[in-house]
Formats: sequence, C-alpha cells, structure tokens
Amino acid sequence: MAEQMFKPPHPGEVLRELCIEPLGLSVTAAAAGLGVSRKTLSAILNGRAGISAEMAIRLSMAFDTTAESWMNQQIQFDLWIAKQHAEDLKVKRLCAAA
Repeated sequence: MAEQMFKPPHPGEVLRELCIEPLGLSVTAAAAGLGVSRKTLSAILNGRAGISAEMAIRLSMAFDTTAESWMNQQIQFDLWIAKQHAEDLKVKRLCAAA
C-alpha cells in the first residue's frame, strides 16, 4: 500500500468546493436540502466534524455521488491524522508463539 505523503483535504472542503459552491448554494439552503441543521453542515464544511455514514448517504442522494466516496474521503483524512501521532502509541508487536 502506497504511503500518503500529503495531508488529504477534509471531506467538508471537497463538499464545499465541488458540490455546494458550483451550485451557488448557501450553507442554509444546502443544509435544508440535506435535511440537517445549518450548524451541522457548517461544522462539516469548516472541518470541525466528520462525515458520518448517514451524512454520506444524504450527500450521495443530494449530489448524485456515492456514499462510499464520501466515507473513503473521511477514512483517508482520519487515517492521515492518526498516522501523524503513530509514534506516540504504546503498542507491542504480537506474534504467534513458536
């Protein structure tokens, strides 16, 4: 598996740049269309919250994308963040007894 060297964008950034802005939607209008609060959508767009499985489904329905694409973006972002602190994890390698 290839090592990802650069921080992937937060899915909220992708949502804003590729879905909401091109359609000329306000956060309020997009939130209403998604059936979520403005506060919820704003937190995602500003990188303060992640994409849940339910939100991924909402986004796929609203923007004719796949829920899997949104979940994959979130996983890649979360994994990159976690890898930045991997050396701080206290883990012992576990192997089968010989």
